[in-house]
Amino acid sequence: MQIIRGKEFTAAKAWGAKDIANMNGITTRLHWTDKPYKWHINDGEEVFVVLDGAVEMFYKQDGETHSAVLQSGDIFYASVGTEHVAHPIGEARILVIEKQGSV
Repeated sequence: MQIIRGKEFTAAKAWGAKDIANMNGITTRLHWTDKPYKWHINDGEEVFVVLDGAVEMFYKQDGETHSAVLQSGDIFYASVGTEHVAHPIGEARILVIEKQGSV
């Protein structure tokens, strides 16, 4: 049993994470960041939840790049094959649920 205060979590470097759970190969991790990630395609699906702060999520659809600003409480679902990159606006805390070992 754990209680995790997401708004209090920080990491030593951008995209540092706290492992919360691994449920049959599906991980739940809390990330802290103040820098963009990298363009990537996950090995499976991803659920990306902004817990604190804001993130501009860039994604490619039909060969075109789009973006959406995600605020605290917003969820981005990356289906299989969705190329995307997260750019925090200042500091952000994000809950990510994905297949273990995904990029």
